[in-house]
Amino acid sequence: MLKLFKIPELRRKIGFSLGVIVLFRFLAHIPVPGIDVSAIKSYLESNALLSIFNLFSGGAFENFSIATLGVGPYINASIIVQLFTVMIPSWEELSKEGEYGRDKLNLYTKLFTIPIAFLQAYGIYYLLSQQGVITSLNMFNLLVLILTLVGGTMLLMWIGDLVTEYGLGNGISIIIFVGIVSRLVPSIFQIISAAQFGALSLLSVLPFLALTLLVVVGVVLVNEGTRNILIEYGRRSTRSQTVTNYLPIKINQAGVIPIIFAVAVISIPSLLSGPLIASSNAFLQGLGNFLATYFLPNSLPYNILYFVLVFGFTFFYSSVQFDPVKVADDIKKRGGFIPGIRPGNSTASYLKTILVRITFIGALFLGLVAVLPFILQSLFPLGGLVIGGTSLLIAVSVILETVRQAQSLMAVRDYQSYLR
Repeated sequence: MLKLFKIPELRRKIGFSLGVIVLFRFLAHIPVPGIDVSAIKSYLESNALLSIFNLFSGGAFENFSIATLGVGPYINASIIVQLFTVMIPSWEELSKEGEYGRDKLNLYTKLFTIPIAFLQAYGIYYLLSQQGVITSLNMFNLLVLILTLVGGTMLLMWIGDLVTEYGLGNGISIIIFVGIVSRLVPSIFQIISAAQFGALSLLSVLPFLALTLLVVVGVVLVNEGTRNILIEYGRRSTRSQTVTNYLPIKINQAGVIPIIFAVAVISIPSLLSGPLIASSNAFLQGLGNFLATYFLPNSLPYNILYFVLVFGFTFFYSSVQFDPVKVADDIKKRGGFIPGIRPGNSTASYLKTILVRITFIGALFLGLVAVLPFILQSLFPLGGLVIGGTSLLIAVSVILETVRQAQSLMAVRDYQSYLR
């Protein structure tokens, strides 16, 4: 650990990243002009769905700061671009053109971010105004509010790119990580304080902490776990040596993207419940009350549907990321084969079987991680915010990614010093 600070380049990168973290926390406390922040904080205490959104924004939502939207629009745009890369042949070819193709797709992602940010900014205003949390604004003030929120997202996206280029780790991931940790740390201290003053029993806190630690270990194991498939190359004669290699297939190949997809779908009923209840039609009011009752994050139907959506989206996204037929063709073109499996269709069928089996484990894991807050709250009713499995998954993934990058930079430096 101390070796990191002995290397000047790593010191500069760590210092730059820490400076950006401080800047992000500063931006999260600059409120949008003309908004009653206290009313928004009171509303978030009674709305579990928006409280989750506030968690991912690092508390920027409850302050209704210029960073309220966070990097959410950029993440949504990234998902759209990834899907288009699979569906549009020209974009798929672009993704194979190295750094030029990546820069081009990154530009498309940023262009998609702008309209998504506008839609989300207006959606937040419409939701809060319909609930009476903020007063209706005239056209000019509404435009100022939307432009402020969109500008905050673009600013975060820009400083995220700066961290990626000059700092340590992926900038966007670091911003999400800091936002999550900034909300989780006070929650942990709140639980510890409640246990010290007798509001919570030690017997309920210790199992909760032990289970949380177990989940962190599980996240690391599943996130890093791979199935390595042996591939042989170059057996053209009895005298030639066989070159072996391995094709790694990750257990958690989809990352947190299925959870993001599922959240986008599962949040629709809760968002529709407010306008439906305010309707003058009796049927629509009844439908709105039904959605408001059974589609909250602390309800059983919500979590069952959430689990099913995450499970299904994991299979969908894994099939998008890993095409067995394409991989089998690439292996065949390079003169390779899997021992005991014929090249071509048999290899594709074999890879597909392995992918289904290993994706089942990953999908089951992601589904359990997604509904972990509901499970923990049911087992250990702490009365406070339960540490979310999705938050742990993102936090651990970012830490592992940053550590790998630091180790890679140290290895390169050691190798260059050895050559000298």
